Amino acid sequence: MRQLARIVPEAHGDDIVVARIEGEIDLSNAQPIGNRLRDLLTNHSVALIVDLGPTTYLDSSGVALIFALFDELRRRQQVLHLVVPEGSRLTRVLNITGLDRAVPTHATLEGALAGAR
Repeated sequence: MRQLARIVPEAHGDDIVVARIEGEIDLSNAQPIGNRLRDLLTNHSVALIVDLGPTTYLDSSGVALIFALFDELRRRQQVLHLVVPEGSRLTRVLNITGLDRAVPTHATLEGALAGAR
């Protein structure tokens, strides 16, 4: 059975927000996911880390969402980092779309946290 995405937020200090996305991101839910991710940020947030480790599917709508978030955060002087573990099913999508070259991408949450600081 298909599982649409669920966002699990984690606090890492007052200024870094981590959001683990479990399930699928596609046209049917990309906009609500983007809205929820934006809602997690405050004026004190310096970084958003999106952990795509448990994400099982990402279509072009999801890729567009991540590019848009990256641009929005950059304009607000905040940063976006992605966690994509080695061997992830999403690696190919990120490589083909250039998302892994545009947005700082890390194999571990620890690496993303270090990069965001």
